[in-house]
Amino acid sequence: MITIISGTNRQDSFTKRVAKEYQRFLAEQDIESQILSLDEYDTHIRDEAFIQMENELLKTAERFIFILPEYNGSYPGVLKMMIDNSDVAKVWWHKKVLLTGVSSGRAGNLRGMEHITGSLLHMKMTVHPNRLPISVVNTLMNEEGIFTNDAAIQSIKTQLEEFLEFGS
Repeated sequence: MITIISGTNRQDSFTKRVAKEYQRFLAEQDIESQILSLDEYDTHIRDEAFIQMENELLKTAERFIFILPEYNGSYPGVLKMMIDNSDVAKVWWHKKVLLTGVSSGRAGNLRGMEHITGSLLHMKMTVHPNRLPISVVNTLMNEEGIFTNDAAIQSIKTQLEEFLEFGS
């Protein structure tokens, strides 16, 4: 099972739309995935609801895909809070992770992907080398949240193909 993490708690975000597109592209290949959207959970407290989410969406994952919006030149604190409140050894250790940065600007959250990579490596995760920055994401999707840009679609499909073959 692959868990796709939409790394923001902002409602109606491009991050969540991109996560849904990743799930759609995986489904086209009959790959099972689930989305953990941080706008649906309170990650600030390790309470019963958090533990249930952790058991259902994090511990069950064999691999992760993080969709990371750019927040002030890095990634959102709500994602860091979720990681910090999780049972790191049981959730993250020795699992593979794919990173995609999204921004309406020109850098596709390159810096944020670099920042989180160090933390993920510290948590004994294996980070796929094809960390995809998706710049000007707001111009690459239609109003329904579907990618319309052929180059972006091909980049994502190539990244996913490489990730699925990564260490299998």
